[in-house]
Amino acid sequence: MEKDENKESSAEEDIKKSSVDKDQVNSNDEDNENISSSEETKLSKEEEINSLKDKLTRAYAEMENQRRRHEKEKDEAFEYGGFGFAKECLNLLDNLERSKISLENDEILKNSEALKKIVDHINIINKDMLSIFKRNNIEPINAINKKLDPNMHQAMMEVEDDTKEQGTIVQEIQKGFTMKDRLLRPSLVAVSKKKDSENQKNQENKANNGEN
Repeated sequence: MEKDENKESSAEEDIKKSSVDKDQVNSNDEDNENISSSEETKLSKEEEINSLKDKLTRAYAEMENQRRRHEKEKDEAFEYGGFGFAKECLNLLDNLERSKISLENDEILKNSEALKKIVDHINIINKDMLSIFKRNNIEPINAINKKLDPNMHQAMMEVEDDTKEQGTIVQEIQKGFTMKDRLLRPSLVAVSKKKDSENQKNQENKANNGEN
């Protein structure tokens, strides 16, 4: 009987021990799960913070770029606000020059005192306008005898001229202007080119035949 009781007691102790061990295992599993969950939460928050930092950095950079663009546009509006108006005013100069040429070519007015007075007045107006332009940083482009510059000049025709280096401006069809460091309009010009060798030979032959 005592042996049986001892066996039963030992069995109960084993069951209790097993139960305790299971509880400890379950407890450890729960602890591990809690630790893992805590680490995931921590990592997730760090990623979220990094993402927010990145978004803030990008937003700040975009705002800074916009500010710089607005500053540049404001400065340009102040510096070149009259650009379009100045370009339109150049038409007045052109019309004055055309009127002057037309009057000077008028057979009735040629060599008359009236024509001289009119031309003098036109020249005064032209000079005054150029003076006003100069005070507003609008300058004519010097083109004659300069090498053709595509940034400043627009070639309209070529003129045979062996006395000039090829591509030299020999005639100004329409005067160009700049406003500060910007091109207001290009100069319309004629540039030199070398005479065609065959044509030159023909001219020389004609000259020689004429002498003979």
